[in-house]
Amino acid sequence: MRDILSEIVDNKRIEVAKQKDLVSLRDIERQLMQADEIPFYSLKESLESSETGIISEFKRRSPSKGWLHEDADVNIITKEYESSGAAALSVLTDEKYFGGTLADLMSAAKNVHIPVMRKEFIIDEYQIYEAKLAGASAILLIAAAITKEESKRFTALAGQLQLDVLLELHDEKETDYVTPLNNLIGVNNRNLGSFVTDLEKSFRMSDLLPKNALWISESGISDAGIVKELRDAGYKGFLIGEYFMKSGTPGKSLNEFIQQIKKK
Repeated sequence: MRDILSEIVDNKRIEVAKQKDLVSLRDIERQLMQADEIPFYSLKESLESSETGIISEFKRRSPSKGWLHEDADVNIITKEYESSGAAALSVLTDEKYFGGTLADLMSAAKNVHIPVMRKEFIIDEYQIYEAKLAGASAILLIAAAITKEESKRFTALAGQLQLDVLLELHDEKETDYVTPLNNLIGVNNRNLGSFVTDLEKSFRMSDLLPKNALWISESGISDAGIVKELRDAGYKGFLIGEYFMKSGTPGKSLNEFIQQIKKK
């Protein structure tokens, strides 16, 4: 069986190496020092104060479903997400597999006044500096893509750069990645090897997650009733992308979804 995560990570190492040849880490650090203050919006605080806890995702395609919304305009959709009530945004920056770019992240961050997370397969500190320079307020760290030591190091660096970290787990074994620095924990219901989705995973893992962290359920959510059940299980954040993006009118779909949640 094709292991999609391994394929993506292998490709990402090549991409990052090429990008470093074009723009060195020292150059990015210099640009950060010279830049005006980059706005920071706390992902944790936004989710804690939100009625819905929805992180709306901007994603043009996926490895399993192909194109969801090929001609999606990042400026229009992220603004619609914000005005429709999203607590935060997640923006894919992987081009080969998800149709996203770093330019999408930059545009989104300039366009809204809520937290924007870089959704990426981060395997190098370089990408964290990139995220900060692009205007992100948060990054995703995927436990399955990095070692425990890298997770600790990347989390510490993100804190120094004033970036929130969402640590994404996929199974019970990965709970030992969690340290006291990780106050945002995500459970991805999608197996990143096969891309098969199992919503029960969030419920199964709830007993293993630290009570002092904010929990986020990711992937496969398309029913307002499930959001209520996940809330009852202790989750306060819900990352939803495919359901909105494939509708053709993501902002409208988010608005309707929020209205359904409020009726539950």
